[in-house]
Amino acid sequence: MVKIALQLYSVRDDCSRNFTEVLKSVAEIGYEGVEFAGYYGKNAKELKKMLDDFGLKAAGTHIGLDTLLGDELKKTVEFNHIIGNKFLIVPWLPEERRSSKSAWLDTAKLMNEIADKIKPEKMRVGYHNHNIEFQPIDGELPFDIFFGATISDVVMQLDTGNAMSGGISSDGLLDILKRYPGRAGSVHLKEFSSKNDKAILGEGEVNFKKIISFCETKGNTEWYIVEQEKYAFSPIECAKRSFLYLKKLIKKGD
Repeated sequence: MVKIALQLYSVRDDCSRNFTEVLKSVAEIGYEGVEFAGYYGKNAKELKKMLDDFGLKAAGTHIGLDTLLGDELKKTVEFNHIIGNKFLIVPWLPEERRSSKSAWLDTAKLMNEIADKIKPEKMRVGYHNHNIEFQPIDGELPFDIFFGATISDVVMQLDTGNAMSGGISSDGLLDILKRYPGRAGSVHLKEFSSKNDKAILGEGEVNFKKIISFCETKGNTEWYIVEQEKYAFSPIECAKRSFLYLKKLIKKGD
C-alpha cells in the first residue's frame, strides 16, 4: 500500500509560526509522513525526534542541486540518514542547467552520477517538475529529454497539477507514468482546475483514480505526496480535506 504524506510547503506559513504544532496537526489528520521544503531552523536530530514524537516518517525532502555536489553531498547524506529519509528531490534548476537540450542532457548525466554515489547509502535522487518541462525545445519536451537520459535510479517525481498547467492533459499524466514505468517512487498529487486555482483534490480536472490505480499496481510508488499552493480554506484545512478525499478514493479502489 502506498503511503500518504504532506509536502510541508503546503503549510509553510504555519510552519514558520509553530513547526511543532503543524507536525502534530498533520499526524492527527492521518498523514503517515511529510516531505520537507526547508527545516525551520531545526537540526537533523531535532527533526527526527519531532517526527518520532508524532509517529511520522520522512517521505522526502526538496533541496537545491548545490546540496548534492562536491563536499556538500556527504553532509546532505548524513543529515538525511539521521532523519530517516531516502528521497533527495531537486525541485528546480537554474536556467543554465535547463536552457537547451544539451543543458538538460548534461543535467541528466550529473543526476546519474549523483544517483550512483548515493545508491550504496540506500538513497535516491530525483527531480520534481513544474510547467517549463512541458514547453518544447527543438520539438522535444524537456521532461522527456531529461528522464529519457536518466537511469532508473533517478526518481521521476511527477507533479500532476504542474504538468497540467504546462499543457499536459489528464490522460497525458497517465501516459507519462506508463512511459517511465517504475520511476515514480513518489508522486505529487496536486489538483489542477482551469476554473478554480484554489481547488483541492477532487475539485478539478486531474483523474486521480487512474493515477492511483497505476501507482498501486505498476508504479513502484512508495509515497503519494499532497501539495496545495493556493487556499480556499486555511492551509491545514485544505490538507485535511485533500487527505480525506484521497483516503476515500483509495478505499474505493480496494
